[in-house]
Amino acid sequence: MHKRKNENRVFSIINTVLLVTFALIIVVPIWNILVSSVSGDSGLGSSGLVLIPKNFTLENYRKVLADDSIPRALMISVLKTVIGAFTHVAFCAMVAYALSKRHLAGRSIYATMGVITMYFSGGMIPTYLLIRSLGLLDSFWVYIIPALFSYYDVIILMNFFRDVPVSLEESAKIDGASEFMIFRKIYLPLSKPALATILLFNGVSQWNDFMTTKLYITNEKLYPLQMKIYEIVVQSNMSAMNSGSTDVVFEATTRGVQLATIVITTLPILIIYPLLQKHFIGGMMAGAVKE
Repeated sequence: MHKRKNENRVFSIINTVLLVTFALIIVVPIWNILVSSVSGDSGLGSSGLVLIPKNFTLENYRKVLADDSIPRALMISVLKTVIGAFTHVAFCAMVAYALSKRHLAGRSIYATMGVITMYFSGGMIPTYLLIRSLGLLDSFWVYIIPALFSYYDVIILMNFFRDVPVSLEESAKIDGASEFMIFRKIYLPLSKPALATILLFNGVSQWNDFMTTKLYITNEKLYPLQMKIYEIVVQSNMSAMNSGSTDVVFEATTRGVQLATIVITTLPILIIYPLLQKHFIGGMMAGAVKE
């Protein structure tokens, strides 16, 4: 018994050391970015790692937010994230509901086509030509329509739908419920963990996406926040290169602006994630234990 207690104590100490080490590896870079973004030029130029704000200032954030197009870009990002994530979840849920029915005609063909899309794509040029033929170039809907479907998400929802007791659906049909009502009143509420997980992942993807803008958007009024931030970073780097200056202060200013942009673009996701964390964990753990 005493030997087992010693082994458990050693195991706990090793686990604690490892967890603290991993936590520091994750937390220190994030803290460095946050602190550096509110540090003055001389503070940034003095060392690569900043753990305490030096010459506290919000000038880096003022430089980022000084652009009048930032509020509009923020609105575009919010709209495309909210609309894109919710329509993606709704569309994938409807497809998954249909494919979860074994009596669906041609179900195996649709499933095969879906699996193919997971491994193969048309390529960048054919995709661009398709987007152009659909009239989606320089359109807000280029953020929404091409991102509606993901067969991987459909598979996740299909597994949830198959776990719903058939007796619930049969009882609803006896009471005169339609297929859509069964889908909306029974299947969706029972699949909230999966829906929240897919919503979170797709929302983060929509928020961080700027390649869609680079490929299909030339109208600056449709630029999301990520694209504007990208422009700010590129312009800061170009200014540093064109100046030909070796002054550490100038380089620090450019770095401060870049770090401020990272904080601004990351903050909304950090605020939203805790709200969905409960459902997210439920979605990841669902099906892990069979009784």
